[in-house]
Amino acid sequence: MVARLNPYINFRGQAREALEFYREVLGGEVDVMTFGQMGTEGPLADQVMHGQLETPAGMTLMVADTPPDMDATPGSNITISLSGDEAELLRGYWEKLSEGATVHTPLAKQMWGDEFGQLTDRYGVGWLVNIGAPRE
Repeated sequence: MVARLNPYINFRGQAREALEFYREVLGGEVDVMTFGQMGTEGPLADQVMHGQLETPAGMTLMVADTPPDMDATPGSNITISLSGDEAELLRGYWEKLSEGATVHTPLAKQMWGDEFGQLTDRYGVGWLVNIGAPRE
């Protein structure tokens, strides 16, 4: 796998519905992880923490529901996600994007096994970097 660039769109409780719509439009397979699967209880538990659509054409679209305590202003609901298994390349992207950025989640190994980091760059653009854990 190489590094890839794909959109990550945030919704206010409509991520699953939107992801199914995009699947109908683009085809492909959907994978969804809820906040509840990661231990959240209450109304947020059934909402989408991470949803992903992989299309037959090789496109990837990612979505999530924005928790109520986070901003979801229209126009700021898209984050750019860089992901893959080329760790050195992706760490280089992270380092360059981090210059002058606000780092929300430092790039580090996460509970799902991958390295992950989240930041807003100096121009106000949100970025996610995910380096896949080696698969056995």
